[in-house]
Amino acid sequence: MKERIYRDKSTIKRRMYIVICCLIITLFILTLRLSYIMIFKSTEYAKMAADQWTSEVKIDARRGRILDRNNKELAVSANVYRIDFDLNAIRSYCQKNNTNTDEIANKISKAVGIDKPEVLKKLEFKLPSGANAGAATLVRRIEKEDADKVKELKINGVLISPDTKRYYPNNNFLAQVLGTTNSDGKGLGGVEYVYDKALSGTPGLRLTEIDRRSEELPYTISRFTRPVDGKDVTLTVDEKIQGFAEKAAEIALNDNKAKAVSVIVMNPKTGEVLAMANKPDFNPNKPYEGAENFEGSTAKDKIQKMWRNRCVSDTFEPGSIFKVITSIGAMEEGIGGGSEKYNCGGSIKVLNRTIKCWKRTGHGTQPFPDIIKNSCNVGFVELGKAMGKEKLNAYIKKFGLGKVSGVDLPGEAKGIVKKTENITDVDLATIAFGQTNTVNPVQFMTAFNAIANGGTLIQPHVMKDISHADDNGKRILDYAFNPKTERVVSEEKTRLLRTYLERVVTEGSAKRTFIDGYHIAGKTGTAQKVINGVYAPGKYISSFMGMAPCDDPKVTVMVSIDEPSNGEYYAGLVTTPAAKILFTDIFNYLDPDSVKDEVNKSLGNDVLIPEVRGKNVNEVKKILKDLKLNFEIQGEGEYINDITPKPGCTVKEGAKINLYTGATATYNKEVVVPDVIGYTKEGAIKIFNKLGIKASFEGEGLIEEMSSEPNEVISKDTEVKCKLDTDLDD
Repeated sequence: MKERIYRDKSTIKRRMYIVICCLIITLFILTLRLSYIMIFKSTEYAKMAADQWTSEVKIDARRGRILDRNNKELAVSANVYRIDFDLNAIRSYCQKNNTNTDEIANKISKAVGIDKPEVLKKLEFKLPSGANAGAATLVRRIEKEDADKVKELKINGVLISPDTKRYYPNNNFLAQVLGTTNSDGKGLGGVEYVYDKALSGTPGLRLTEIDRRSEELPYTISRFTRPVDGKDVTLTVDEKIQGFAEKAAEIALNDNKAKAVSVIVMNPKTGEVLAMANKPDFNPNKPYEGAENFEGSTAKDKIQKMWRNRCVSDTFEPGSIFKVITSIGAMEEGIGGGSEKYNCGGSIKVLNRTIKCWKRTGHGTQPFPDIIKNSCNVGFVELGKAMGKEKLNAYIKKFGLGKVSGVDLPGEAKGIVKKTENITDVDLATIAFGQTNTVNPVQFMTAFNAIANGGTLIQPHVMKDISHADDNGKRILDYAFNPKTERVVSEEKTRLLRTYLERVVTEGSAKRTFIDGYHIAGKTGTAQKVINGVYAPGKYISSFMGMAPCDDPKVTVMVSIDEPSNGEYYAGLVTTPAAKILFTDIFNYLDPDSVKDEVNKSLGNDVLIPEVRGKNVNEVKKILKDLKLNFEIQGEGEYINDITPKPGCTVKEGAKINLYTGATATYNKEVVVPDVIGYTKEGAIKIFNKLGIKASFEGEGLIEEMSSEPNEVISKDTEVKCKLDTDLDD
């Protein structure tokens, strides 16, 4: 008996021990689970709870405007609307009105023109957990007419609110600078991207507490936070000057059948970008159209190429425009600009490499100003050698090359500047006249501005200020751009260099930019294009840098033409006509009273007077009308037997030509030798053929020398011998 009692007690103890252990384990598991929920899942569950007892609808703010410096609208947010669903309120509406989401979807579908299944899908939208969602967006950016139709349905929980549709009034105008936005109104490029935070504003919110039946609680107060509209960004760009730049770029693109053209206009004293044009471009209102015309392995690559701002993102060897940096460095160091002479025999040998001047016969002995005017490669090789790689690289870095300029636009490339310790003697020679290193356009414009403004490097920028209107409509300034500045060279030396650069326009390679009565200083450069690390045959980038007026520059200009392919690529031929048009438009805009009639007339295209002697009068009339030339016919003869000016002369469109008639087609054989220096062989042959001139050619490349002087009167029987040079680079 006692033994059985003992066994019973032992069994009870064992059972109690097991129960206690089970309780402890259960409690431990519950504690772990509770800890996991409280620590690791609290945020998720809190959100789920909030979704179940609150109804939340986000209200976007109106995106701020982008304005030019004179408050002309360049990007605005149009008055459109959006439809959002407060799903909790809609479920309550269905219960109170004995209806369902299918009927509501049918009504909304008919009103707004959206397929019923799509509307129904939004009305029955679920959270990832499977619970009913509190809100959903049906459609954005609809017109007022459609929004009013939905509003007339008077369905509680269907919210109609103002929305923003980005609109660019001028379409392609300033496209790569402005950028564009995505479907949610976020900036994707340009100013829209850089200043997205300021432009976006702060979204508003409508928050309501609901009960378990998804009905609003009568004793709670709905919270509504009004959206704060985005701020306005005012640019330094002048809409008028931008228009001039767009026109010049379009002309240069078409006339030269170029791959691309970039034009920049700046105020050298403030670093403000007055205009920045890229052709080809795109329409920010339709930002994906036209991408198929651009290079790229994928659709995304093509779109990025189309949107890319080449003035900021593309790099190239500057060629002879770089000679202004070598020049000012030598002048500052007292190495150049004195009484020293430079002897150019057409080439110079550096180690085992022969470097040619663009003029194979050489420039002879020249003073310092003339190596700039003549853009003499040999002179600049000697100048670079005298400076040494340490000093030359020091000035390259002083002028901000090899690092970003700090312009407030996305995607700026640094360019490449060879490290001093890696520069060989050959590198030093080529760097001195613009090869080896690379720059981007706005970066080099910043350096050029320092020559124009008296020696101060100023950070370039497109944003002038950011502002907003208060509740009373008063304009409040939030931020004004304050560019970084650094003095890099002396005012005295830059003033002297500008006088040398003026001679490039009056006497040198940029003489086609010359405008009588105006002091323009400038420099041209033609550089062979580098593709995949090697020079691509037949592909060039031609550039012109200019400033005016020379003594106190108010504007600086850059025209860069990528792969001109209309037969000519020499910068003095292809960039300067566009620069002249641009300068004249700017002069006329900034100081209209000072622009003379003859200056405006000079904007007409150059026309080479063709050989029309010996032709029938009626035939000649048609030829001259097609060339947009006026004429006066003297005599009653059937044939033209003389003309003034003589064939071969260059005049402007609209010029008056005197024609003399006779009874026969006989005439004298005198013509004027056209100026074909810098032309290709093919281009020169076309001109000579129009005049009936015999010509022969020696060498390859561009014409550097002719046996007869331009504008010389010769007989057609006289052969004009032309020498060509592959190294003509200016």
